[in-house]
Amino acid sequence: NYHMNNLSLFKKSLHKYKSFERAKINSSFFKTGKGEYGEGDVFLGITVPNIRKVLKEFFGKLKVDDAVELLQSKYHEERFAGVILLVSLYKVADEKNKKLIFKTYLKNSAGSTCRINNWDLVDVSASHIVGDYLFNRQDLGYRSCLYKLAKSKNLCERRVAVVSTFTFIKNKEYEDTFKLCEILMNDKEVLMHKACGWMLREVGKNCGQDILNNFLDKHASVMPRTMLRYAIERHSEKDRRRMMDQMLASRV
Repeated sequence: NYHMNNLSLFKKSLHKYKSFERAKINSSFFKTGKGEYGEGDVFLGITVPNIRKVLKEFFGKLKVDDAVELLQSKYHEERFAGVILLVSLYKVADEKNKKLIFKTYLKNSAGSTCRINNWDLVDVSASHIVGDYLFNRQDLGYRSCLYKLAKSKNLCERRVAVVSTFTFIKNKEYEDTFKLCEILMNDKEVLMHKACGWMLREVGKNCGQDILNNFLDKHASVMPRTMLRYAIERHSEKDRRRMMDQMLASRV
């Protein structure tokens, strides 16, 4: 089969860049040990620039079905290639295919079928597909899916929910980010505290520091420390200290 052949050639080209040493480092960095968030993930040790380089060489030869097949791979880098391919295909797709890619993405980041199953896979793709699709369909109540994702038991679905709003933030919309961060305020996972803090920091950068400060003044006392720390990274040292003190004082 013609597509299969292209996919096989793509994988062959990709594997030329694998490195045992880097694979070892990545396995430790992405917490693949027992009970850790990336448990059982397998790395080839291929760098992101090399994944993007090979994808560029094959762009136009690979389709949505190939991306879905890559997402089924046990190898982290092949799944990473799968999400980057989906993003690239989404950017040039017509309305019908944008919808198909949006639905494909959500299906592959969900529950027991979750293949977009580590934070880096989410972070390079969620806002470009889910965020863009929802931003451009404001009148259809589509955004309710973000709130459903935010309440999921699946860490990656919750991360997709908040990181998708990056597209809204870049377009000066922050209400959904704030509402989702309120829902996720008591999340048990540090990876979620980091994601929420990152999006809050982006609100300050794109929509105005005052808007962010109003939110932080209301929530800093109950916010997880990591979330607050990430949110105030762009603040002055004096303001950072004041907010951390406010948070600590409320916990004594």
